[in-house]
Parts: sequence; structure tokens; C-alpha cells
Amino acid sequence: MGAQLNPYIMSEDARTQAGFYKQALGGEIHSIMTFGQMPDTPEAVKDKVMHMVLTVAGANTLFLSDSFEPVNGSRSITIALTYDVEAEAREAYSNLGEGGTIKFPFDLQPWGAYYGEVVDKFGVTWMIVKQ
Repeated sequence: MGAQLNPYIMSEDARTQAGFYKQALGGEIHSIMTFGQMPDTPEAVKDKVMHMVLTVAGANTLFLSDSFEPVNGSRSITIALTYDVEAEAREAYSNLGEGGTIKFPFDLQPWGAYYGEVVDKFGVTWMIVKQ
């Protein structure tokens, strides 16, 4: 028996946030379902994203949805991306940090890996690692 684990990001603007990740990490939006596709949806939210599937940095799948509650960043969940190539890791770190906050500079660590941490402009914390 197996399962697949996917980060599900609640967003104030899922389309914009997915576009940022698509640009920053390389990726593709595979599907978007709006609330308007469901019966009896109020007109004001018909264009809001109910469920979006996005692949980034290869075959990593993220799900996104527009939230009806205020979105707050949290340190309880962090997305970690591990790269085989240092240049790709540095590029992801730099791209995700645009408009965000550098938490830990991307550099060679005492344990032998490159590591850096940023909070992107949407409040999501990313750990970038090159093993």
C-alpha cells in the first residue's frame, strides 16, 4: 500500500501564486477547477480557484486553492526542495526570495550540503538544499 504526499497551499490569489512558482521553479499548471464549476455557487466567487494542480522543479506536484479565510504564513509547515545541481538550487533560492525574506543564506554548511531558507512573498517558507 502506498500514498503520495502533496503540499496543498491555501492562497489569497492562487493564480498569481502559481504563476510565481511556475516562473521561479520552472513548471506547468495541469488543471484548474473553479468554484463556479460547482452547483449553486454565488456569483462573487465563481472565478475563485477551488483546486489547481501545478508541477514545479521537475515532477513535484503542488496543489493550490483560493482561501475564503485570511492566509497566514506558518513555521509549522515548510516546503523543502533538494537539488542534485548547485546552480539549480541557487537559482531556485534566488527566484523564490524575490520580494520575500531571506531567513538563512544559501551556502555550504558544516554537514557538507548547501542549504538556504527563504520566505517567499506569499508567506510560504522554503528550504533549498543541494546534497
